Amino acid sequence: MGITTAAVTEDLAPTGALRASINLGNPVLAQGTPSAPAGVTVDLAREIGARLGVPVEFVCFDAARKSYEAMATGRADICFLAVEPAREAEVAFTAPYVVIEGVYAVPRDSDLSAVADVDRPGVRIGVKRGSAYDLFLSRTLRHATVVRGEEGVDAFRADGLEAAAGIRQPMAAFVAEHREVRLIDGRFMEIRQAVGTTRARRPETVRFLRELVEELKSGGFVAEALRRADQSPDLVAPPASPDTPGAPRQARR
Repeated sequence: MGITTAAVTEDLAPTGALRASINLGNPVLAQGTPSAPAGVTVDLAREIGARLGVPVEFVCFDAARKSYEAMATGRADICFLAVEPAREAEVAFTAPYVVIEGVYAVPRDSDLSAVADVDRPGVRIGVKRGSAYDLFLSRTLRHATVVRGEEGVDAFRADGLEAAAGIRQPMAAFVAEHREVRLIDGRFMEIRQAVGTTRARRPETVRFLRELVEELKSGGFVAEALRRADQSPDLVAPPASPDTPGAPRQARR
């Protein structure tokens, strides 16, 4: 991509440092501690800072809703969140850099055997409050009930719920440790993880982020960052098509 202008740097990092909101509650995207975060989102933030020529300050949280709040209230300059309509009112997103899956866990003896079975009257689903799958299920379920907690699996176990929703990788680890629980085959949603910034930013700033994400996907940066974090490079999102929300302008031609 072209040389970053001083105007973009000033717009995206007005304090002289790029403040990156990191969700340590999603182990696919970030690991480590607030003082020493790691993972694909951390690597992406550092690369964005390097392109701008500014240092990066990490603002870390244990939940997506807190990361979103930091972005929306001006405590962060960029965020790494799943694209959801409830967030798009405040956040201008790139196209996804990673796509992960939302899946259900149920008691091993449950009669729920397919994703479609879960949306029934009387079925209660534990979710992590404010997560992408909380937002998605809250707007799409017709019959089942969402039960929110600090962790969906904790609410599932504590309250004896019929199902728990979560990201495939940590949910698979949870099931491996609890033989009385199983995953339902298939996914109930694709979780499209993207880079975001506030909608108050200049169009050229948003375009810079969108073009950079496409470059880092196509050049192998995202895949290599996933490998370093012991995550599958197969999670890299496909190139943005002309109709992909957040696609760079030239991809829309």
